[in-house]
Amino acid sequence: MASARLDWRLPARPVGRESVQDRVYRQLVAMILDGEIEPGRTVTITGIADAFQVSAMPVREALHRLTAAKALTVVAGRSVGIPPLTVERLSDLRRVRVEVEGLAAEWAAANIVPSTLARLDELIATMSSHLGQEDRKHFLPVNREFHFAVYRTAGSEALLALIESLWLQIGPYLNLLRGSGNWRTANQQHQALRDALDKRDGRGARAAVRADIEEAAAILGRLLQG
Repeated sequence: MASARLDWRLPARPVGRESVQDRVYRQLVAMILDGEIEPGRTVTITGIADAFQVSAMPVREALHRLTAAKALTVVAGRSVGIPPLTVERLSDLRRVRVEVEGLAAEWAAANIVPSTLARLDELIATMSSHLGQEDRKHFLPVNREFHFAVYRTAGSEALLALIESLWLQIGPYLNLLRGSGNWRTANQQHQALRDALDKRDGRGARAAVRADIEEAAAILGRLLQG
């Protein structure tokens, strides 16, 4: 038994290769969340590999993880795209997001610190500055950063991972809200959320997140039906 323990070896896991896989995955996640891969458009393994200047292997593995998470779907051959959003799927995502993200906001209210509030103020101001142009490339990434700054403050890695999986499914469609007036209203809810956190008002924080999610979902629902 002793010799068997001495002979045992860990399976080979080259650190460099794993780090490339992780970087490719995280970069694709950011692109999906920020609407850079738009619904109705497809990307290929080769195209992503060329853009990221990596081999096809880490791209293929990242895409496998993202298709398993329902963030991407195989369209044809080696092409992938954003899965179509139905009214039923939107409703399901809305219900789950309201509960999960509302809970994270409520927990965040108990953990909020002045430095996080200051960062939220900066992000609200940045979003306000881009409302006139309705600039997706500037508004959506900052909107995501705002929400996840709050959700990280909840102090739960499990909850944060669940929220990210939900955002991967809805994030690409937030671009459709451009021109609807929702981004301006959303930023008003952001301010309400920030103020509730400042007061350590968990219920108020949950209510602000709920209002933000439900208004966006209502507009997307009308667009899908139209």
